[in-house]
Amino acid sequence: MKKFLIIAGSLFLLLLVIGGGYAYYLYDSVRDTIDSDMHVTLERDKSDKRDMEVNMDNEDPVSFLLLGVDAEESTSGRTDTMMVVTVNPNDESMRMVSLPRDTRMEIVGKGIMDKVNHAYAFGGADMAMDSVENYFDIPIDYFVTVNMSGFKDMVDALGGVTVDNNFEFNQSGYTFNEGQVELDGDQALAFSRMRKEDSRGDLGRNDRQRQVVNAMISEGAQFSSITRVQDILGAVGSNVVTNMNFDNITDLMQNYSSARNNQETMEVTGEGATIDGIWYLLVSDEERQRISNELRTHLELEDGSVAVNDEEDES
Repeated sequence: MKKFLIIAGSLFLLLLVIGGGYAYYLYDSVRDTIDSDMHVTLERDKSDKRDMEVNMDNEDPVSFLLLGVDAEESTSGRTDTMMVVTVNPNDESMRMVSLPRDTRMEIVGKGIMDKVNHAYAFGGADMAMDSVENYFDIPIDYFVTVNMSGFKDMVDALGGVTVDNNFEFNQSGYTFNEGQVELDGDQALAFSRMRKEDSRGDLGRNDRQRQVVNAMISEGAQFSSITRVQDILGAVGSNVVTNMNFDNITDLMQNYSSARNNQETMEVTGEGATIDGIWYLLVSDEERQRISNELRTHLELEDGSVAVNDEEDES
């Protein structure tokens, strides 16, 4: 889930208006949390699908892979949630694509066709990023991974979130009424995980996850109580891993923050099928190309064509 480069970046903006020695202490704490606790180095310096590394200081359109991991540690496990986010500061817009975890694709570096949510378990962020960018024929510049169990700590640190629920349902001992619902951390996690009572299955769950992500972005952007800063830093630093450093995040917030007000979400649709006894979501070449074209246009890339895997054709 939202991982939360946006929240950490919002803290930086907060520091700009506070002043004094305490502000410097918080500034230093934010930098230390990001660069020491959250930041990791990938095997690659940049995406193979870019000629040059993306430069957020120059306000290049940029892409992210957001991963929610179903494990106690943020550096291992299968990804319960996968979102591709592209941000274009030139037209101040953001695109969000939820990738269903059962989507069948080539796992780059493993040499097999498998569910996309296995890529992170097989080869960490590098393999997940390589697989998704190969699938959609776009560069993935940055990743942010959050421990799903620790996700609730971040919601609580923000003081909760408000979502607009489409229909009443029960999950994990909670009843979620139709309409606007205020959620604490445990409730937000349950709300985000429900799919069995939803006729749309993973697609419905993806919608709820996006709602919580957007609510957290809004709460982080409006955050005004300095007393909660250390709570947020503790929650983020303990549960988030990213290849972004402090300077990347400050560039993101300074140059890209207005894009959050112009969001468009896209769904990946397909049909379920059982192959060798395993259930997958199969996405047509036309659907994959449609998403690819949208994302490439938003990233201001030249027209491309997604590769079709021979093994996938045979299936």
